[in-house]
Amino acid sequence: MLTVNKLLPQGQGLAQVLLKRAPSVELDWDVRQKSRFDATDSSGRHLGVFLPRGTLVRGGDVLIAEDGSMVRVLAAAQPVLVVRPCSAHGTPFDLVRAAYHLGNRHVQLELQPDHLKFEPDHVLADMLRQMHLIVTEEQSAFEPEGGAYAAGGHSHGHGGHDHHDHGHAHDHGHSHAPAPATAPVRGKPLNIAVRAADVPHVHGPGCGHDH
Repeated sequence: MLTVNKLLPQGQGLAQVLLKRAPSVELDWDVRQKSRFDATDSSGRHLGVFLPRGTLVRGGDVLIAEDGSMVRVLAAAQPVLVVRPCSAHGTPFDLVRAAYHLGNRHVQLELQPDHLKFEPDHVLADMLRQMHLIVTEEQSAFEPEGGAYAAGGHSHGHGGHDHHDHGHAHDHGHSHAPAPATAPVRGKPLNIAVRAADVPHVHGPGCGHDH
């Protein structure tokens, strides 16, 4: 068994010509979210992976073996549910609402500009369909969000730049003089709840909802 105990996020700093020659290993999300696992790469080598606890392995990462050899990680296609807004009657905001409800249920979720992905769950699929979203079963690579404070120190899709120290200096030059006195408010304020009128969701050809 060849021991692997180092990972380079997205192969940073490595020449592309070297990466193309390196063997690869195809792993689904169930394996890639573990820091210790066994695998067999494309050259037939048995790998024993021992990474720092909490490390998430992403498609495009590079594993470094104890002998200095490299192994490219490929995200394997796996069953997922893909959530899209109804093109005929919905809006992109429907995805924001869906992500909110799924996040409340601590669902591992991949966020894309025009769709969401999560691992199959028929109860959640039915909930989303009732929210007038299109839910389909597909085979696809799955790269859920790692969270703002995820261990491992890297996240996919940001190009490696640091989002934590922006150095903004907000000198607006405004005066902090006391605000002028206002006339006292007499009586008690009225708390009146205002609710927008409900707009019915009209289904038409191509909406694809199964209620």
